[in-house]
Amino acid sequence: MAAPMAFAGGHGKPRVVVVGGGAGGATAARYIAKDSKGAVDVTLIEPSRMYYTCFFSNLYLGGIKTIDDLGHSYGTMAAGGVNVVHDWAVGVDRDAKTVTLAGGASVLYDKLILSPGIDFVDGAVAGWDLSSQNAMPHAYKGGSQTELLKAQIAAMPQGGTFAMVAPPNPYRCPPGPYERVSMVAHYLKANNPTAKIIVADPKPKFSKQGLFQEGWGKHYSGMIDWIGDDFGGGNVSVDPGAMTVTIDGEVTKVDVCNVIPAMKAGRIAELAGVTDGKFAPVNAIDMSTKADADVYVLGDASQQGDMPKSGFSANSQAKVCANAVRGALTGSRVFPAKFSNTCWSLIDTNDGVKVGATYEATDEKIAKVDGFISATGETAEVRKATYEESEGWYAGITADMFG
Repeated sequence: MAAPMAFAGGHGKPRVVVVGGGAGGATAARYIAKDSKGAVDVTLIEPSRMYYTCFFSNLYLGGIKTIDDLGHSYGTMAAGGVNVVHDWAVGVDRDAKTVTLAGGASVLYDKLILSPGIDFVDGAVAGWDLSSQNAMPHAYKGGSQTELLKAQIAAMPQGGTFAMVAPPNPYRCPPGPYERVSMVAHYLKANNPTAKIIVADPKPKFSKQGLFQEGWGKHYSGMIDWIGDDFGGGNVSVDPGAMTVTIDGEVTKVDVCNVIPAMKAGRIAELAGVTDGKFAPVNAIDMSTKADADVYVLGDASQQGDMPKSGFSANSQAKVCANAVRGALTGSRVFPAKFSNTCWSLIDTNDGVKVGATYEATDEKIAKVDGFISATGETAEVRKATYEESEGWYAGITADMFG
């Protein structure tokens, strides 16, 4: 007979604490609570009472979605057995197995799952820091920043200039900045057709580049100027007070500037001591960290191998993690780890493209098995079907996250 399990603080029921209520954290919390049927005490710590998805936020910028379309509450999850705590996690004591909250409380755990998303690397873009985010928003976290950028785009003068400073690898949602360029162009074409878009990019190439550039030529001819690293796109500074962008020594006055800096794991992962300085190295088989077998990191904050940092990836990783955590705490069956991802992007009305892959866990990393990508020159019917597929995915993943 197996020895009885001992849990933190002598508590009779194993405790799982999840920090971060997005695609990774919400999914993990909900699945552990649902599948353990009350055998595990699950607490989700998330400061926001309403969660606004970063995925699909570009469609809000393009005028295709409303901000309310992106908002989701935690009420159904709470009714399903998850203890939802709306507070900031500000510390982790891995020896005592506690998470400290900004309100002063301390929460015990047997297993800790961190899914805090991203923060930004200090000094990544010369002239920009978080104090500049109201003048030059990043809008790479859903909610108020997205609303701010939308308002700035709507207030642009006729014939004005929108600039984006794109991020270096690795970053959240590789096609995201370029879908954003497409959706901003979609809005401007209808409301400010003589406006210009400048993209300063430190990378020589980007995800779905051929598909996006084909679409830009077709739908937004002459509006978008992409400046890659070969042409100085990596030599950029900004002046939020003067609203200027300097690219390879050339100063340009702009009306809106979307600065998307280099990224790292959300700060709680760093405070927990499980990152390498930027992201958290994890074991592919269950998403446990290399630093501590009882701490798991999901989604954008993890350094896991071949999967892109996306909502689909985080949701996929969460299910593997939830199964492993539940098995470790209750002795239930643990299935082999399998992962998948698809990233859809909208270029113009009903012009959707996608890229995706399946993955497996190896000793070294989450490794890509096979993949697919939309082709250039596809018919309008195929592109419309791809967009409709993305709408179905959004409905499905948000139901999977929040219940």
